[in-house]
This record gives sequence, C-alpha cells and structure tokens, in this order.
Amino acid sequence: MSDLDYLDQKLNTTFAGKVVRKDLLHRIKKGTNVPTFVLEFLLARFCASDDQNEIDAGMDAVLATLQENYVRPDEANAAQSKVALKGKHRFIDKVHVRYVEKEKRHWASLENFNSQRIAIGEKFYRDNDRLLEGGIWAEVTLSHNDIEEDDYAFYIEDMRPIQLSKFDFERYADGRKAYTRDEWLDVIMRSVGLEPSKLTQRVKMHFIARLAPLVESNYNYIELGPRGTGKSYFFSEFSPYATLISGGQATKATLFYNNARRKVGLVGYWDTVAFDEVGGIKVRDPDTIQIMKDFMANGRFSRGAEVIADASLSFVGNIDLSVRQVVNSTEYDLFQPLPPELDLAVMDRFAAYIPGWEMPKNSSEFLTGRYGFITDYLAEAFHYQFKHTNRYEEVSKRIRLGKSIEGRDEKGIKKTVCAFLKILHPDGLSTDTEFEEYASYAVECRRRVKEQMNKRKPDDEFALINLSYFKENGDEIVVYCPESKDAAATQHPARRRLNESENQRAAETINSQANNSVCSNDGETVSTLQASKPELQNPEIPIETLKEQHFTILYGDTGYSYESIIGPYLQDAKSIVIEDPYIRLQHQIQNFVRFCETVLKVGTIRKISLITGYDDKTQLADIAEKLDELKQSLLELDVELNVKLNSNIHDREIKIDNGWIIKIGRGLDFFQKPVSWFEIGANDLSLRKCLETKVDIFRA
Repeated sequence: MSDLDYLDQKLNTTFAGKVVRKDLLHRIKKGTNVPTFVLEFLLARFCASDDQNEIDAGMDAVLATLQENYVRPDEANAAQSKVALKGKHRFIDKVHVRYVEKEKRHWASLENFNSQRIAIGEKFYRDNDRLLEGGIWAEVTLSHNDIEEDDYAFYIEDMRPIQLSKFDFERYADGRKAYTRDEWLDVIMRSVGLEPSKLTQRVKMHFIARLAPLVESNYNYIELGPRGTGKSYFFSEFSPYATLISGGQATKATLFYNNARRKVGLVGYWDTVAFDEVGGIKVRDPDTIQIMKDFMANGRFSRGAEVIADASLSFVGNIDLSVRQVVNSTEYDLFQPLPPELDLAVMDRFAAYIPGWEMPKNSSEFLTGRYGFITDYLAEAFHYQFKHTNRYEEVSKRIRLGKSIEGRDEKGIKKTVCAFLKILHPDGLSTDTEFEEYASYAVECRRRVKEQMNKRKPDDEFALINLSYFKENGDEIVVYCPESKDAAATQHPARRRLNESENQRAAETINSQANNSVCSNDGETVSTLQASKPELQNPEIPIETLKEQHFTILYGDTGYSYESIIGPYLQDAKSIVIEDPYIRLQHQIQNFVRFCETVLKVGTIRKISLITGYDDKTQLADIAEKLDELKQSLLELDVELNVKLNSNIHDREIKIDNGWIIKIGRGLDFFQKPVSWFEIGANDLSLRKCLETKVDIFRA
C-alpha cells in the first residue's frame, strides 16, 4: 500500500487498535469461505498496527491460524481424525445447536466438521440463544469422547463467540467528533471494503441505506437489482447480528414462533433477518404472510402468544427486466419479481426501495486498500444503536413533510432518516443541509414503493405519489425517482380495470382531496383527506351527490370511525338494519353502542334492527342483559331497537332505508382491541388502530 493518506492517519490516531488495512482482508479472503467479520477478528488480533513489520508478522500468524483451525468442507474427515488422535483441537467454524425431541436433548454441529451429534453443555446454548436460531461463528475446542457406552464421539469443551467482548459507545461517538460528515461517510465506505473515491455521492447513499436495518429496529426495506452487486453481503459477511435466509426457510415456526418449542423464531434473536433471492420465496402456509404483515407493521404479532421483537426485515433479489422499459410499460412494475404472496399489504410496509440497478458490479476496481474500522467493531457500534438509541423524536421535530404524505409514508421516511443519523451522526445533530439530503433520499425511496403500488392497484388508493418535504427556508420540494420522473406510464398509470365513469370519479376524488387541507400550528400543510381513506362528505350535501365507494383499510391504519365511513350515507334515513354475527363480546357490544350514537346524531332515524349471532361459548343471558340496557336508553330518545339472534348468520352488511348498503368485511368489529382501556384511541375510534378490511358502499 502507498503512504498513509490524511484519513488513514486520522483513523489511526483517533481509533488506534480499532482499524485495520483492508487490503490485508482482500489478500486473505481469496480462497476462503470465512465471513469478513471472522477474518477481521483475526486481523484485529494480530495486525492492528501501522508498523509494516508487525503487520507482516501478524499476517503470517493469521494465515497459520486459518491453516490450523479453519476446516474446509472437503477436509471434515481429516479434522475428525485429528481430534481422535490428539484428544482435542480448536476450530474456527459456525456452530449450530438443535433440540431432538425424541431423545430429549440438545446436539451441536459444526458447519464444516460433518458431525450432527456433538455433545454440548447447557451453559453454552443458555448463554448464547442464537446457537439455536441460525448459529454463530466461534472458536470451538472439540474433544474426543473415549467412553464406548456413550452414543457420541465428540463434545464441545470450550467455545468463544467471535465478536467483541465489550464495546464503548461513548468512545465511538466521541471519536466521530473529529470528522466532517463527508470524511465519516468515507470512513464507513472504507470500513465495508470500498474505496470512496471511486463512488459517487449517490451510490454512497445507497450503501448507507443498505446498512439501515442494522441500526434501526423494525425497519423494512427492499432492494432489487442485477446480480453481482453485493446485495446480500452485509447480512452474510458484515455483521454477526444479521442472518441471511433463503426463501425456502420462510416458515412461521422458523421466522416468528415455534409453538412446539414455545420459542420465538429468528426475529427474536437477530437485529436483521434478510431474505435472499426474494423472488424465489415459497410460502406453504398463508398464515406466515399474515404474521409477517403484523410484524412489519408494528414489531408485534400473536401466535398463541403475544410476541414483541425488534428485528428488521430486508428483502433482496434480482430484477432481470430493463428498468427503463418497466417504468415506461403499462403492464409491468418494479415489484414484478416478487412472488404473489408478497402482496400490496406487504409492499406498503417497505420503508424504502433501494434502486439496486444503480449499484456498481462487484469488482476489485472498487475495493479499498486503505484503513477502515475492524468490521466487528463497526458492527458492534451499529448493534448498540439498534438496541439503545432512538432518534425518531428528534427527526419528528426537525422534518416537515408535504400534504401527500400518508401514515405509512411518514413512518417509513422518518425511520430512514433516523438510520442515516445513527450511521453518519452517532455523536449528535447534523446540519440543516445534511438533514435535508437525508430527507430527500428517504422521500425518494418511499416514493419508489408508492409509485409501483399505485401502478399495480386498479383504483386510487395509492394515488398520492407526489411526496414532498419542506426545506428550512420554507420551500416545498417534491421528490421524484430519477428512473421514472418522465415516465407517463408510472406517473399517470392507466386504470385498465376501471370503466370511464369510474376513472372520472377517481380523478374528482383526488382533486377534492388535494384541495381539502388545513394548516397545523407550525404552519405545515396537513392533508385532511388521503387516497386510501373514504371520501368524507359534508352532511349538508344532498344525498343524490353521494358516490359509491370501494376501498381497503390496512392493518394499523388510523383516522377511521363509524361517523366518517357511514355517517354521510345516513341522511334522510328513517330506519337501519345491521347484520353482523359478532356482536357478542364486551368490546363488540361497546362498538355497537358507538355505532348507535353515530346513528342518533343524524336525528331522523327512529328504528334500528340488529341481527347478530351466537355460538356454544356465548352467554346469551349476558348479551341480552347488555343489549336490553341499550334498548332502554334508546327508547328514552324515541328510537326503537329490535334485536334478533340467529346462530346461522354469516353475512355482514348495513342496509339503510334510503337505498344505501354498506358492507365492511369485518363488520363493525374492524378496530384493534386496545391493549389498555387507558391508552389513546380507547374512546375516540378515529385515533384507534384498525384491522385490515374492505369497505364497499353502493346503492341497492
């Protein structure tokens, strides 16, 4: 390597012992299948110096250690023989532990040792949960068992996970203060093995975005691009806190919760779970995708037990189509490689879509020979921030988003900016210019998601694609995706499955929404209507101007209530019939009371008829008692309530005598039950999160 440059000298001064020359890694990496963080663990032990003589001696030690302790798959038999002859030997390998139910015991295996029955003491897997969920790289001392009566030949005598034993985040953040933002950005690039002088600023931003799920909890992104751009590298090589799985492993027991073992799956043990070759995902059980949707929405799911976990989900795969052709096509979109199981509800939970087609192909031309952080040290810094730092409130106070930003847009954009701040500003605030750069990039990546959903959806649920943010000087900046900015097929997709009149109504709805906005206290324009929500009507508008509506409420959405959905269609009504089989539990009856209160506000309805169901578990006396109380209170207001119980009812619909019919897939019970009745949304339904359901409003 040539003489140390300015950044090399600075790193060796401020982070002495925590940096390593990356050309040493490239020299060792060739010809071995050991992950980068494992190799640099050894380099840090023997080569953490800027003295050439020490480095040369250290390199010899690293190579000797690999020669002696790393087993290649085709050398497994020789390795077993070595343990038998010597009595014990130390290996560097990935260790897995599995529980065999029939034998009621745990067995360990080494990835390259070719033995599935290595005895292991409880203390090892008790102290390292990830041994049971994906395995860990470690220095393992294997011993030979000479007792003939035992049913195993080898056992683990000692094990040392390959990662730092302790990490000082304050020291890391304090060291960052010595660098400008661009210098630190280059340090990060060199730490992942890339030479920043060979990369554009935009490509550097893409690489930072790839790192986002390693620092930001419950962060979900997708990257599709050509082969050979290193999409999966960060999850298989860079961090011991990430695991890379193929699509065939995407089962609910593996990913989320194993009911047989009563243990949480991968999402409970790893910071990031990455799906490689996402186009090849095979899902045999549809529940897997539903649980995935719940988890991606809020980091929790229920599978016999309520589980809360922090893992981020990353989806990486190949796209074989020409991006230029796709964005100009009326038939295809940039989600085309995804399997049908990953539907719009999953796509809407992506905070960002990284344009993998802009990434350079893997080439020695882009590799650095300069100093960078020891990979394991940087991975520990990211892991600490993943677990212990939260920048969301800081971002919420600084960022101002435009009126087209909807709920999931806002969350995704803010989490992307949080990740950039954690990676590039672990010591504190960024400048306004830097913050705006991150905001612009985050808005673009979220817009890419929304543009493709809008192109795929036959109605206007995702039509608000002109996402924007406000600069410090008050200027509103609408952000475009460079590949699709001038593509009419993406910016104004044809609604092939809608007829002309429906297209006209959709356009009127969007125009109405765009013009109907209010200003918040800080001057930010906030849209009061969103494309994914029903078009709220002014009660004074004549009933004949009301329109039919068909829309989907997504899991976790807020802003809906009986008044906003049903209220406008109650005008001039005298009676109403509700068919809903699930008005039986405490919270369902409470929902029905709220519905009746909505009906009362109209002032013209004098009769409410409820047809509901029951089953063997239903206490009919309890239902009757509660509904009788409601019936009496309505009578005092001159409204008659008739209740009919029918055990065979299945349909859910609301019939109004003015001609309107409202069908809600889940009936009146489409709100999530509050975790506590003292939390926000417990009383005001418009603030309560919803379950996913479809709503159809039409004339009889």
